[in-house]
Amino acid sequence: MFGDMMGMMAKLQEAKKKVDETKKRLETVLVDEASNDNKLKVTLTANRVIKSLEIDDELLEDKEQLEDYLILTLNKAIKKASDINEAELAAAAKDGMPGIPGL
Repeated sequence: MFGDMMGMMAKLQEAKKKVDETKKRLETVLVDEASNDNKLKVTLTANRVIKSLEIDDELLEDKEQLEDYLILTLNKAIKKASDINEAELAAAAKDGMPGIPGL
């Protein structure tokens, strides 16, 4: 039984290592999103850190319109990045924990 516990601890440490490596790799995975008319473009990492924003000069003339564009486009980008992040971390955890039901 003690051997099983040690084996389980080793598997948990390996899973944590894989998850940590995946988190670090996701810092380099870039997600691009743009408004439907390409007047606003955003790039963020799969860890949901904004790297760049491009705003068409036309949007700078209308504060309310710019705010709407930012909200819609950033939310789409964050959703896309979150989906990638969750899928990658789940896969890393599952790979590190083979044979455990529910993972």
